[in-house]
Amino acid sequence: MTIRAEQPADYDSIYLVVKNAFETAEQSDGNEHNLVNSLRQSNAFIPELSLVCEINGQIVGHIMFTKLQISGHTGLALAPLSVLPQYQRQGIGTSLILEGHKIAQTLGYSYSVVLGSEKYYPRIGYLPAETFDIRPCFEVPGKNFMAYKLYENAPLISGIVKYAEEFGIT
Repeated sequence: MTIRAEQPADYDSIYLVVKNAFETAEQSDGNEHNLVNSLRQSNAFIPELSLVCEINGQIVGHIMFTKLQISGHTGLALAPLSVLPQYQRQGIGTSLILEGHKIAQTLGYSYSVVLGSEKYYPRIGYLPAETFDIRPCFEVPGKNFMAYKLYENAPLISGIVKYAEEFGIT
């Protein structure tokens, strides 16, 4: 298993990985593959934080962290995380997240926010975002809106999350 930054030559494969991963997802709007393409063109895009996982030369997973704002502080949105169905439950998603966290720390980011499964993300250390006084800009159960403090002495921040406009969340 190799995790690396995506390259333009990977875009078609990533599109298919994301589309296939979300076809059977419990929570999906069916547009995650197009969201990835839109985010790449946005000011929120961070090339170093759009990662792929390869096994035997095949891209089987992808993760993207993009910039978001929390009361004037720049944090990260983890979205989407995609692993081909036949490769799920093998630690690929966790490996992508942890590698993304390491890179995010070196780039100076202090928080990552995710809207996702309350069963999956807490295993990696995500806590309900309200723990940090970080709030969503839309109605969502608190257990599904989570945040992760990327380093121990990260500054305390609080406020409402403002996503990149490509997410279509206002």
